[in-house]
Amino acid sequence: MKAEQEGDLLEEDSPQENGIIQTSQYSSISPPASPVAQEEPFSTYFEEKVPVPEDVNQIFSFRKLWAFTGPGFLMSIAYLDPGNIESDLQSGAKAGFKLLWVLLGATIIGLLLQRLAARLGVVTGMHLAEVCNRQYPTVSATLLLQSYVPRIILWLMVELAIIGSDMQEVIGCAIALNLLSVGRIPLWAGVLITIVDTFVFLFLDKYGLRKLEAFFGFLITIMAVSFGYEYVLVSPNQGEVLKGMFIPYCEGCGAVQLEQAVGIVGAVIMPHNIYLHSALVKSRQIDRGNKKEVKEANKYYFIESTIALFVSFLINVFVVAVFAEAFYMKTNMQVVECNATGSPHTDLFPPDNNTLEVDIYKGGVVLGCFFGPAALYIWAIGILAAGQSSTMTGTYSGQFVMEGFLNLRWSRFARVLLTRSIAITPTLLVAIFQDVQHLTGMNDFLNVLQSMQLPFALIPILTFTSLKSIMNDFANGLAWKISGGGVILMVCAINMYFVVVYVTTLNSVLLYVLAALLSIAYLSFVGYLVKAGLGPFLLHKTISASAFKGEEKT
Repeated sequence: MKAEQEGDLLEEDSPQENGIIQTSQYSSISPPASPVAQEEPFSTYFEEKVPVPEDVNQIFSFRKLWAFTGPGFLMSIAYLDPGNIESDLQSGAKAGFKLLWVLLGATIIGLLLQRLAARLGVVTGMHLAEVCNRQYPTVSATLLLQSYVPRIILWLMVELAIIGSDMQEVIGCAIALNLLSVGRIPLWAGVLITIVDTFVFLFLDKYGLRKLEAFFGFLITIMAVSFGYEYVLVSPNQGEVLKGMFIPYCEGCGAVQLEQAVGIVGAVIMPHNIYLHSALVKSRQIDRGNKKEVKEANKYYFIESTIALFVSFLINVFVVAVFAEAFYMKTNMQVVECNATGSPHTDLFPPDNNTLEVDIYKGGVVLGCFFGPAALYIWAIGILAAGQSSTMTGTYSGQFVMEGFLNLRWSRFARVLLTRSIAITPTLLVAIFQDVQHLTGMNDFLNVLQSMQLPFALIPILTFTSLKSIMNDFANGLAWKISGGGVILMVCAINMYFVVVYVTTLNSVLLYVLAALLSIAYLSFVGYLVKAGLGPFLLHKTISASAFKGEEKT
């Protein structure tokens, strides 16, 4: 059985066209080309593919860069969702400018991981969920349970991350609508409005893929303008901004700031975004049998992703700097005195001298208190754009993951409906039974939940992009394998620390025991993924050594 699984991990398939098997020199896995699949395309978002212009003998072409522009910006929206915005504002309020270098480092690590995701999609023509479905153990009549369990568990873990992210995004939209309506739209009504308009916007690609990408670009522009306005209004010290960004030091920081630094990494690097990006890059017309085209696509996608994440980084810096300049070391009493001028939020902050604690909702209120109503409404507009855009890309992530792991062949509407229902149901329950003013604890829990799912994206993406049987000439070199493994270990260790810190605040022996049992099961499955990933490497070395010995004997 072991040999059968190893063979499956190293299998090489050939694409079929018009019933003729054609060998692809630069990609060993190809999407299934059965008649059924050809009659009814099952991939979301790819009813049309964007053509790439041919510019002969040009090292760099702006026309080609424009043709490849789109997937990276959709991917970057996950770096701007309400969960990230809340992490940014709490970082500024609790640590000032001192953790900007952590944000910069996390964004760079995110870029390197997104590079791996894009390369997998370009080289194989399949996204990460599809590759996981094909490369992990196949169905066996005698070991049916063993065959399905890894895939199902992996799918459930990624689905949990999507649900957690979606809850932050949808509730972020609902909070923005509540602020814009001065409390007239309750949280549950905002959730329902977000659900409806998400369905509407998701079908914009019926009018053309580029129009949908332009709409996402418009939402990113709204965020940049909104949070940029707050940045100019507050006018933070530029020297402190640059110092915090490029000097990796946190003077006078304690446990609170350390937890916040870990929270930044957990908020920026999201597991489902790896799956999303590997799927979005399939939207361009690329001849995967042509090494030059594949190499060129990898280059332009990396440039586009760099630009997109640079824009998202600037927007995140705007938010951190605004709250660092205006609200670092502020007390509740200072806000109470400001609110005494007739604000409808006079009971939101306790009248004491404790350090001010803010979230997306309270942050908008405080901005409105100190800088006028315009600051509050513009903040709410930015949050609405962040929540709406990330909710849509989160829905795409859910569809790609379900299609890949479960091999779904449903209609587009059925897939959207199922994906939305899975993610929205818990969100709606929270909105009905939770007060809009007390959601910070839930946001911390959701960040922990997503942190725990990181290995289920990072281990597969590093494994598959390092296998020559999958990537051929584009497999990771030794330097990428070592650095990638180091980054993954570091990120997972940081996020596990975040989880431990959160669990220790629960103050319940029963919850400690439950957390310990879940941790054992969790670490066991992570160990399985690592072992499954090492198997092909070891087999490849064994085959190479055997071949070398055979040559020596000859």
